[in-house]
Amino acid sequence: MTSHLYIVTGSSRGLGAALATQLLQPGHRVLGIARGSNAALQAHAQANGVPLTQWTLDLADAPAAATRLERWLAEFDPAEVASATLINNAGVVGQPGALDEVPLATLSLAIRAGLESALLLSAAFLAGTARWTGPRRIMNISSGLGRRAMAGSAAYCAAKAGMDHFSRAVALEQAGRANAARIVSIAPGVIDTDMQAELRGADAAQFPEQARFAQLHANGQLSSAADCAERLLRYLGRPDYGADPIADIREV
Repeated sequence: MTSHLYIVTGSSRGLGAALATQLLQPGHRVLGIARGSNAALQAHAQANGVPLTQWTLDLADAPAAATRLERWLAEFDPAEVASATLINNAGVVGQPGALDEVPLATLSLAIRAGLESALLLSAAFLAGTARWTGPRRIMNISSGLGRRAMAGSAAYCAAKAGMDHFSRAVALEQAGRANAARIVSIAPGVIDTDMQAELRGADAAQFPEQARFAQLHANGQLSSAADCAERLLRYLGRPDYGADPIADIREV
């Protein structure tokens, strides 16, 4: 029996959990990668009879995670996989503050978890599925902050800008190949997640945009993780997915 394989990072909470939940449908197989497992997600998978594997990994150690993924993919019979999709959703906003006032370890974590992991997992995914015949897709969950700089969030901005640009490069590399993988780096809009709570709860003296994030929440302008996940997955299934490697869910 063939199945559609989905790999979702940051799957234990927020948008990642919402994406994984909606992907737990008959005919699918889901791998979630996060620092912690999600018992509710596992129960949902069992109730629906859908195979779910959860890896408890710290994506700050990106080489280890990518090596494990490539080896895992090598165990599949390509004939049994109808399509394969990697969704790089994991990210760390870090401590809001000016670059020279944030601990070096915090800055490093934001880049390793938010950019290096997506880059290396994408490389492992492409290598591990290179001889597969079904459609292959990568969706990188970016941010408007990768395209518009914001004071007090340099590392996060850099991680998302890097995600956008490596997606452009991979799209160029895949063009013209047999069974080329389609890749899109997409901004999901403002979502009511723990990351938003961290930003609006930050020290305004260290993070000049704190009031704007607080106002977004107060005015009910945040979309739910479930609604955003639904829109992202609908976009993922479009026949023109990958025609442009950069997208914003609010504009498609």
